[in-house]
Amino acid sequence: MTHSPIVRDALDNGLRILTEQMTQVRSVSIGVWLTRGSRHETADESGIAHFVEHMLFKGTKTRSAEDIAQAIDSIGGQLDAFTAKEYASYYIKVLDEHLPLAIDILSDIVRNPAFSVEDLEREKKVIVEEIKMVEDTPDDLVHELFTQGFWENHPLGRPILGTRETVESFNVDVLRRYFVDAYTPRNLIVSAVGNLEHARVRELVEDKFGSLVPMGEAPGEEAPTVVPKVLIRSKELEQSHVCLGASSYPQDHDDRYASYVLNTLLGGSMSSRLFQNVREKRGLAYAVFSGLSAYRDAGSFTVYAGCSNEAVGQVIDLVVEELRGVKQAPVPAAELQRSKDHLKGSLMLSLENTASRMSHLARQEIYFDRQFGLDETLQGVERVTPSDVQRVAADVFQGGSLSATVLGNVNGLQIPRERLHLD
Repeated sequence: MTHSPIVRDALDNGLRILTEQMTQVRSVSIGVWLTRGSRHETADESGIAHFVEHMLFKGTKTRSAEDIAQAIDSIGGQLDAFTAKEYASYYIKVLDEHLPLAIDILSDIVRNPAFSVEDLEREKKVIVEEIKMVEDTPDDLVHELFTQGFWENHPLGRPILGTRETVESFNVDVLRRYFVDAYTPRNLIVSAVGNLEHARVRELVEDKFGSLVPMGEAPGEEAPTVVPKVLIRSKELEQSHVCLGASSYPQDHDDRYASYVLNTLLGGSMSSRLFQNVREKRGLAYAVFSGLSAYRDAGSFTVYAGCSNEAVGQVIDLVVEELRGVKQAPVPAAELQRSKDHLKGSLMLSLENTASRMSHLARQEIYFDRQFGLDETLQGVERVTPSDVQRVAADVFQGGSLSATVLGNVNGLQIPRERLHLD
């Protein structure tokens, strides 16, 4: 697959543009990325970034929500958006010849939202239902509860959706004030990948975004402090959901590659230690996996397991044993290579389509202010040694660093802190 070099560019008002040409496809994926997310909200406005994202699809000064949908459908395009903790994204995938219309629609959505009172009241109901859905989805809820306890009293710990109270408190003035402050050129990145020419993309973006005036203050960010804790929440469920985790590295940490490999070999694949030892050999959990969350100045390594209510204690003990084990003994060479190959393979597969490459470009810009080529990333993974993995495991899985959240029908379950000790 041939890729032209990635071009980084900026308009005079500070808006950044990233493009990568892929001549062997007929599509273009283009996204407008906002470098503000739920972590930049105050407690009172929790959920506002996500609420504004919903509102931008409800129509602009010249297009109704239906007009937007029809314009996209008539060219067979796909329009979507999401809000995360440190950014939000609006993106369209279209055939290359429809790029001008795609940029026109995207710029209209993120520059001229209508913010009508009727839409606002309707969206409140929709988002409150979304919040209730998390309550009814235990594997989502256990992660939400874990995160709230893990980064307590910090914006990273708050749910992206906000709470029922905050969402119901929003009005048009509050949303508009947030929108004007956040959606300014220095917080915007346009990322495009596919059958395109950089000069043409720049010209179209300049035409639609060049008149945006730089304003707004850069939000301050404070790194969270973690105090490990145990939370057990009883809920009438057929199964229990367990989330264990420790502090890990921020996005741009030098040891990030070693932490990716550690995650893969512990719980990131079907041949991983947790999957094999908890699920396959003992049949104690129907799902078990580990994951990394990384932000600008903080990160977490978590293990999730879904198991019977009776097996919770055993599952926790087994996970603790695996975390200790990876600190105590170097990883065998064959297992290390398998983890690296899995990681590299899934990375390359994930970057085969224009949409995921477009996201990859934007996220690298947000976290690194530069672009890493795929080869550079693959080399970073390949360089990881057994002693790197062991050193990072010792750093992340420190004695008393583990937090635990259990959600399920586990009345009377006790998890004393020493049961979670990793030394």
